[in-house]
Amino acid sequence: MKQMLLCARLDVAESLRARWFQIYSLVFGGIVVLLFAFGLTESRVLGFIGLSRLLVTYIQLTMAILPIFVLITTVRSVAGDREAGVYEYLLALPVSLGAWFWGKLIGRYAVTFAPVFLAMLFAVAWGLIDDIDVPWGMFVYYTALLAALALCFLGLGMFVSTLARTTDVAQGAAFLLWLVLLLFLDLILLGVMIQGHIDPELAVTVALANPLQVFRIAALSMFDPQLVVLGAAAYTILDIFGVRGFQTFALVYPVALGLVAAGAGYAAFRRGDLL
Repeated sequence: MKQMLLCARLDVAESLRARWFQIYSLVFGGIVVLLFAFGLTESRVLGFIGLSRLLVTYIQLTMAILPIFVLITTVRSVAGDREAGVYEYLLALPVSLGAWFWGKLIGRYAVTFAPVFLAMLFAVAWGLIDDIDVPWGMFVYYTALLAALALCFLGLGMFVSTLARTTDVAQGAAFLLWLVLLLFLDLILLGVMIQGHIDPELAVTVALANPLQVFRIAALSMFDPQLVVLGAAAYTILDIFGVRGFQTFALVYPVALGLVAAGAGYAAFRRGDLL
């Protein structure tokens, strides 16, 4: 455990000095500032006004930005260290492979989730200063959703990076994974279901295997509990889970997927050729 925490601390210190982290933090902080600057808290959509409206918009933007940032930066981690010859020094140090791998994952999770969470805290603080009502239930659940999404794609990124031999291959595979998940959102699935006469239950099952789709539906359920915007698919989802059940599933499934992917990556890392 001590070795793991030391490796996590080292990865955090390294990430804080990296240019990508500065850009990453600026993006999420800038989103909140721009949303306030354009007066989004004063608009009303579907009965939501104030900070609720800002959080709804912020969560939708984050769904598009967070996964690709986490994937691209993470896959450079293991593959980049292999190319840089870090493993040659690692094998000579009294640090186990497990402590290094999981410590790197913990450290990378801290630096990828912190800017997203701090941006939301900044929005809440700004709202309190301007005497805007803070929807604490929505804030807590959206924070948990973002934490689950970050862990999911961090695990997927660690898995991809252990299989790729070079940084270029790892980045290409990460981008392809993100693109496939985007393509299999509602629009593509609806077209496939119409053309192939697929059973609605099967289409919904395929959709819910996509963590981005699960995240999106869970975010929508906070201001549209009946999931009207999903059309007929909402009946299948609500019949299986219910609103609260699906919101719980949206937290558990991405975390489980990320941990399984990270575990598979660690198994491949131990069996593979480090040099």
